[in-house]
Amino acid sequence: MIGVLTHHWAKGDRVEEAKRLLDGNGLAQSRAPGYRSRQTLISLSDPTKITSIVVWDSNEIYDAWRASPERATAMAGAEELWARPPESERFEVAG
Repeated sequence: MIGVLTHHWAKGDRVEEAKRLLDGNGLAQSRAPGYRSRQTLISLSDPTKITSIVVWDSNEIYDAWRASPERATAMAGAEELWARPPESERFEVAG
């Protein structure tokens, strides 16, 4: 299994819209094969920073999700919401 940690920085006036978009993406992910779980975190020191941790069965399954039309639909217009590009990293799930 892998965990994908992604940080998003919403534009200050679009935080609620960004949260809704990411929640919709999470819902779409939950229907994808190989999806395990997702948590969304809001930074206490920077309320525009929205971080998600998503667990998938494998890198290949996550790559398939990233290339899917469902993801494209769920994330349509996201670029307009970000103050800076999202940062993502993959981890092996230990234990």
